Amino acid sequence: MENLNILIGQRLNRLRKDKNLSLEELSLQTGVSKAMLSQIENGKSNPTVSTLWKISTALKVSFSFFIEGEEEELTIVDEKNISPILESNNLMKLYPIFPFDSNKKFEILTIELKKGCNHVSQPHNSGVEEYIIMSEGTLELHVENQVFLLSKGQSINFLADREHIYKNTQDELVRFYNLIFY
Repeated sequence: MENLNILIGQRLNRLRKDKNLSLEELSLQTGVSKAMLSQIENGKSNPTVSTLWKISTALKVSFSFFIEGEEEELTIVDEKNISPILESNNLMKLYPIFPFDSNKKFEILTIELKKGCNHVSQPHNSGVEEYIIMSEGTLELHVENQVFLLSKGQSINFLADREHIYKNTQDELVRFYNLIFY
């Protein structure tokens, strides 16, 4: 996880400097404190999913821009070798299976929600779509004023430029694949 923190920090620092932003200016754009941004850039902080979403939305880059590896012609992914990003008091695990590819304009994540998880996802940039493919459990998905119950074998897609909430109100683990198209 330490290497991931360093990678995120290096990419944030490079992107911020490419855009000629001070830490203070970036803090104003993202709503993330200047101190936290500095800790992230120095690899001393493990940013939450919500924090990375705020930063990526403000800087108009994909979420996985900060964690993507170098592009290969063929990639085999073994989830056991991916350090998940923890969120919502460790009730949510996010595995970046296929990080954002600027040529393809999408990323694929595996997300697990433990019992009691209630993760509020901030709106993404205009035009961003999410595709959810259920693998295990029953997901309660809130998209604006609509609530959807999704279980194994079901899928949904929606425009993600509005607040959406992932909930696990059941006793069993919820697991789904999330394709985010930019």
